[in-house]
Amino acid sequence: MANQIHSTAIVDEGAQIGQGTRIWHWTHVCAGARIGQHCSLGQNVFVGNRVVIGNNVKIQNNVSVYDDVTLEDDVFCGPSMVFTNVYNPRSAVSRKHEYRPTHVKRGATLGANCTIVCGITIGEYAFIGAGAVVNKNVKPYALMVGVPARQIGWMSEYGEQIPLSIEGTGTYHCPHTGSQYTLSDGQLRRTGATHAS
Repeated sequence: MANQIHSTAIVDEGAQIGQGTRIWHWTHVCAGARIGQHCSLGQNVFVGNRVVIGNNVKIQNNVSVYDDVTLEDDVFCGPSMVFTNVYNPRSAVSRKHEYRPTHVKRGATLGANCTIVCGITIGEYAFIGAGAVVNKNVKPYALMVGVPARQIGWMSEYGEQIPLSIEGTGTYHCPHTGSQYTLSDGQLRRTGATHAS
């Protein structure tokens, strides 16, 4: 499947774009960017030079993915969500040598208008609610909401809230995928073999 790049998009020479990726209106991909297969970059998206994007990543309208952000496979970036790469910016002080890397792991969802403060890791299949401000590392499968973001539960790979407490122990069987999840020591793990479809 060939790439689809809208005539208004700017893709700088040298950018690596995987097969089947779609780039929509008024999007700018810088020369050093590496983008995987079957991604979708919506209208008015910016992708910096030192950005790595995996396969099947969906970036909705009005999102800027700045230098030193890594998005693993199957990440979803909701409309107008925000990444940063400088922790303490000042217009009059150059801090390009102080960029803090941000790593969003496989399957995570970043809801519309949320903000991801630089220098943190978002765990696999974590779910960041709309408008949340995330300023610390997020556990795999954690459901995060609020300003600043706090964990209120767990989310399955299928994208539904798991009826287990944040602490303690327990198990949950996903009726959609057959996957089993086990909670212990403050961590949720998928222990079944089936992946979400």
